[in-house]
Amino acid sequence: MASRTVAKDIITLRGSAAIVSEFFGYAANSILYNRGVYPEESFAKVKKYGLPMLLTQDEGVKSFISNLTAQLSEWLEAGKLQRVVLVIMSKATNEVLERWNFSIETDCEVVEKGVSREKSDKEIMREIQAIMRQIASSITYLPCLDEPCKSSI
Repeated sequence: MASRTVAKDIITLRGSAAIVSEFFGYAANSILYNRGVYPEESFAKVKKYGLPMLLTQDEGVKSFISNLTAQLSEWLEAGKLQRVVLVIMSKATNEVLERWNFSIETDCEVVEKGVSREKSDKEIMREIQAIMRQIASSITYLPCLDEPCKSSI
């Protein structure tokens, strides 16, 4: 029997540890919402960087993503992270249905020398828009997930 696993093109997250971990949090929320992993009503629209974003309001999921992004930030600051994979699995069988690969590109000078670089809100907005467009365009080509799912990082 053929596996229904779908490997996504790699989504690249660039910038400081704080920005990369924040972008990942928004990207994960977007995927979980758009793929219907959690109920639509458990997400709320917020505005960040002048963009509408959907964020989970489920305390368990919110806590998980918050703890995860804090850990990602710590690993990024130490230069120990190059890729993160968000996996969507069948609840019934634990079969992997989708893999969303995120390539991490941190600024070497920031990691090695502790130099801080600030990005303007406009630059951050452009980058997050590009990530959200890439996620949205990938989702439009995927079949509906017709069974209860769960996610894992």
